[in-house]
Amino acid sequence: MPDAPGASRHVEPTPGPLNGISVLELPAIGPVPFLGMLLADLGAEVIRIDRLNPGVDPLTTILGPTGPLGRGRRSVALDLRQPAGAAVALDLVAGMDVLIEGFRPGVAERLGIGPKQALERNPRLVYGRMTGWGQDGPQARTAGHDITYLAVSGLLHGIGPAVGPPTPPANYIGDFGGGAMSLAVGLLAAVLSARSTGAGQVVDASMVDGAAYLATMVRTLHGHGLWRDERQANIFDGGVPHYRCYTCSDGRYVAVGALEPKFWDELLTTLGLDPATTPSPLDPGHAAELVDLLAGIFAGRPRDEWAELFAGSDACVAPVLTLAEAPEHPNNQARGSYVEVAGVQVASPVPRFSATPATVAGPPPALGADTEQVLTELGYSAGRLAELRAAGVLGNTEEAPRIPGN
Repeated sequence: MPDAPGASRHVEPTPGPLNGISVLELPAIGPVPFLGMLLADLGAEVIRIDRLNPGVDPLTTILGPTGPLGRGRRSVALDLRQPAGAAVALDLVAGMDVLIEGFRPGVAERLGIGPKQALERNPRLVYGRMTGWGQDGPQARTAGHDITYLAVSGLLHGIGPAVGPPTPPANYIGDFGGGAMSLAVGLLAAVLSARSTGAGQVVDASMVDGAAYLATMVRTLHGHGLWRDERQANIFDGGVPHYRCYTCSDGRYVAVGALEPKFWDELLTTLGLDPATTPSPLDPGHAAELVDLLAGIFAGRPRDEWAELFAGSDACVAPVLTLAEAPEHPNNQARGSYVEVAGVQVASPVPRFSATPATVAGPPPALGADTEQVLTELGYSAGRLAELRAAGVLGNTEEAPRIPGN
């Protein structure tokens, strides 16, 4: 136990709207680190507990143990498998507003840092739980990844070309959209509730549930017979001539989204076609004909010529940019939509606030770089820190590896 239980912790002043909110992030991959980054960018003080030996995977091998989403928080290297390590975590919990974890169901309880233990130490705590399958159900304790969660949500079946297997959309939808973003909203709602009632609670976020929730509009259309369970057979999945991508003469692509009649007419006019004599894109009998017509026209020029021709128009045509190209787009440049962190261009924090702007809180820390400082602020003496280090509970800050570019 610390020498001064309940001692106030130092919170760095930050300009974001979550300034004054404190978050404890337990070790995890994917959506939990993204969520910690998001909360830190919005101004929360995030302290992350990192494993003493995080293991080897492709991301940590290249980027270091705190990974590509580790920016903006302080790192405490702690062995949660030891009772003394769990006790340190609960001492941290006592002063936190939020805890986030991504263990399989039952692991946090087995370690002694589950919701019951945490809320006993801090009744106002919001305890955020992130899993793929949820805290209960027949698959709750089995492994999975974004692709498997997206498969069971019903969304993966509808993504990709009409012929062949579905295409995994990176891990944007399950991990970060259905997972991290849904838990972020839940946490902030629960923090508001805790401030008005004095009572914390558990927020259970499942990536399967979250992904399915994102598909509410499509599922409603499907329920009314307005969406077919086939790929490239619907209005938003490339199944119509005026909402799909076309190949240009240089092998690159333009995206066309001229859904509304006035935008469709502007697209046709810009392409030199007569709206009065061109079939409607909503007429199934002419869909293939229109796709071939537009494909032939777009194949006649390189992508960037089309982008210049349609710049400033309401035809809803845009160049399909690569990850490397996107930061150079004039609109992204004008808005400062990208920022450099540790030598890499990444998207600036969103959304934007008029009075309390979000900012990138700094590059990822070295693993365990803040262990001594954080626990000293909590009230641990130098002697107690030395005891914990000798017992293998705490990491050695001086030997913590640093991420390239820091």
